[in-house]
Amino acid sequence: MSAVTRAAVEETLSRLIDPNLNLDPVTAGCVRAIDIQGDRVSVQLELGYPADLFKTGWAQMLQMTLEQMPGVASAEVKISTLIHPHKGRSDVPGLAGVKNVIAVASGKGGVGKSTTAANLALALAREGARVGILDADIYGPSQGIMLGVPSGTKPQVRDEKYFIPIQAHGVSVMSMAFLTTDNTPMVWRGPMASGALLQMITQTAWDNLDYLVVDMPPGTGDIQLTLAQKVPVAGAVIVTTPQDIALLDARKGIEMFRKVNIPILGVVENMAVHICSNCGHAEHLFGEGGGERLAASYDVELLASLPLSMAIRMQCDGGEPTTSADPESQIAMIYQELARTVGARISVLNQQSTGMPSIEISDD
Repeated sequence: MSAVTRAAVEETLSRLIDPNLNLDPVTAGCVRAIDIQGDRVSVQLELGYPADLFKTGWAQMLQMTLEQMPGVASAEVKISTLIHPHKGRSDVPGLAGVKNVIAVASGKGGVGKSTTAANLALALAREGARVGILDADIYGPSQGIMLGVPSGTKPQVRDEKYFIPIQAHGVSVMSMAFLTTDNTPMVWRGPMASGALLQMITQTAWDNLDYLVVDMPPGTGDIQLTLAQKVPVAGAVIVTTPQDIALLDARKGIEMFRKVNIPILGVVENMAVHICSNCGHAEHLFGEGGGERLAASYDVELLASLPLSMAIRMQCDGGEPTTSADPESQIAMIYQELARTVGARISVLNQQSTGMPSIEISDD
């Protein structure tokens, strides 16, 4: 019987593709240690993205594949997670207490951007990350309602300088809605609103977050430009519907982020199809394939395609988004895949900025 070699173990690992990274563990730099003791093999992997709902099954798949190698009697695969902070431009200071900022944006309103931001934040938390969400829509804040924060809730203040974010569904939440009343509209000019928002994001005591999801206001105005230039955004998720006018405005959002050198993580297409609850007939009310065409035209990924669903609307209106209200549903699973993919894309970008990690290998 031939001896098991580290080259053979690496070759075996390289045959399996991590669906979130679209890379094998070796190429992705996830291998931290390979230990060979006769016919027993032990492998340690480290993922750079949250994957609590994925890593057990992934470890079992790798283990079974390793145990099919000639000369291997047993294999053990251990997977841990370490989320690295984003290394932004030298002229943009980091955000205290936050490793990575994710902007969720759209070119126009009414495409489900806030719904996507809320479910993305909750899905990241469910995968094991420490998550916050900032409602940056000064003129129409909605995250408080979507996350079930009681009306009239106000954040506590620390040292007369820092807001303590509200906790909801396991995530930290901050919104202009917490500082005003429901009947008080923000009648501010662009620069004034931008300044207030920047002050709010920098004077909130974020508590060691892996990700801060920023629910951006629709459009490409002063607030968006200020955040893009003053906050170290790791990447942007663009939300659209298949409708032609929404796609046109989404293109403007993509172009804006590209002009300020913020990576586009991908496109989320909402209201892609409506399934009749009575007969099951599928109808593309807002067009078909628009999100896919948009992603292809900018050489970015279509991260998720979600249906026009009454359940999504009712759950968000009720203060408990789908990811929390019905975590085992098909729609919730789409949001979980979205969260893992977004985290994985950011991990690759962070790895590229810091260099590949070293691989420790021992064999007896």
